[in-house]
Amino acid sequence: MDAIRLQNLTRRFGDVTAVDQLTFSVAEGELFGLVGPDGAGKTTTMRLLTAIMDPTDGDAWVAGHHSVREAEAIKDSIGYMSQRFGLYSDLTVLQNMNFYADIYGVARRGRGEQIDRLLDFSHLAPFKQRLAGNLSGGMKQKLGLACALIHTPKVLFLDEPTNGVDPVSRRDFWRILYQLIRDGVTIFLSTAYLDEAERCSRLALIDQGGLLAMGTPDEVKQIMRDKILQLQTVDARRAAAVLRNELPESSVGLFGDRIHVATRDLDATQKKAEAILRSARIEVSCARPVPPTLEDVFVSVLADKEGGDHHE
Repeated sequence: MDAIRLQNLTRRFGDVTAVDQLTFSVAEGELFGLVGPDGAGKTTTMRLLTAIMDPTDGDAWVAGHHSVREAEAIKDSIGYMSQRFGLYSDLTVLQNMNFYADIYGVARRGRGEQIDRLLDFSHLAPFKQRLAGNLSGGMKQKLGLACALIHTPKVLFLDEPTNGVDPVSRRDFWRILYQLIRDGVTIFLSTAYLDEAERCSRLALIDQGGLLAMGTPDEVKQIMRDKILQLQTVDARRAAAVLRNELPESSVGLFGDRIHVATRDLDATQKKAEAILRSARIEVSCARPVPPTLEDVFVSVLADKEGGDHHE
């Protein structure tokens, strides 16, 4: 059974179409990722699915309920953690948990046990008397997640939940999400981190409100027609800038000390790129073909859509 289903879901703001006829479904117990650049329509899609906003056209069902006709039933069945989750900095961790329990109408009987379970689950038990305003960014995100789970939702919506969080906290957050999946919760999340998108069971890549690609991470990678040439150099940032200027027909991405060049002809592009960098007095320590990453696909698909280069 589908936990989430969209049918030609559309939302317009005047002349701007923020969500453009999205049609897809998410299975129960799935970890589903919504990926796209800023302004792609990710947050608007979530607001439509969580019954915060009505669509201009089309329909959506969440946990078996229609997003417009049964909006209140949806709100009882879901947890939603927005980009700026409404924690109260002048309340303690425990007081925030009780506040959200009141909002969701969680019964007093058994509430303490539920809160204790969630605090243990999120590793926040030692900090339950600490003011939320004094928590680290990662701890605030985990508290926001615990608050969103207080009423045991069937479907959890997370809008870029690890944005701006340090790598260690991101890893802890993902451990918690995997446990929720094992417990049968359906998770629908948007992320700005494409390495995180790799962890999802399926992805939808959107831009300007429209669906560009969908499938497992491996299936999405297979849509890429270009091959990837990886170059390593001690001055990767300058090298990438030079290559973008000299290889306008290729998509050039920067990954730390590695540069990815998308091309149809690996041999010719490698020779040309190495010659360009030699002329710029930039030494290449390694050049080899590599499988595409999701970021390579992301940049390539957007470039194809726009009919030109697109650099992140």
